[in-house]
Amino acid sequence: MKRLLPSLRGKKRYIAFELISEGPVDRSDLVKEIMSSASSLLGDVISSECDIKVLGFEDWKGIILCSNNRVKETRASLAALTRINGKRATLHIFGISGTVKRATEKFLQIHKVFEPEIETKFRMVEE
Repeated sequence: MKRLLPSLRGKKRYIAFELISEGPVDRSDLVKEIMSSASSLLGDVISSECDIKVLGFEDWKGIILCSNNRVKETRASLAALTRINGKRATLHIFGISGTVKRATEKFLQIHKVFEPEIETKFRMVEE
């Protein structure tokens, strides 16, 4: 079977995101919750047309692949994500790009992982 020509293939978009969660999250749990969120919000037909795939996820950051025609629906389904394994969680979207390379360069290398500042009071002891 021959491959489709590039002009006949569907266009894709890459969504760079950061996961903010109460605890550590595994990639498989994230994928399961994203698919369940998309299915419950959009229905099975539209969520399959979105063609959502998690390409990479590490250090609380990642890239999601979706269809060019269903970017708004994909963003809405990601915003509807509230819990992963019973822990509160949300996805913060950095931006959308047409290539993986550009999404990584433009969005993932600039932003730092969200870490709330905790004030600690301590005294320095000099010897």
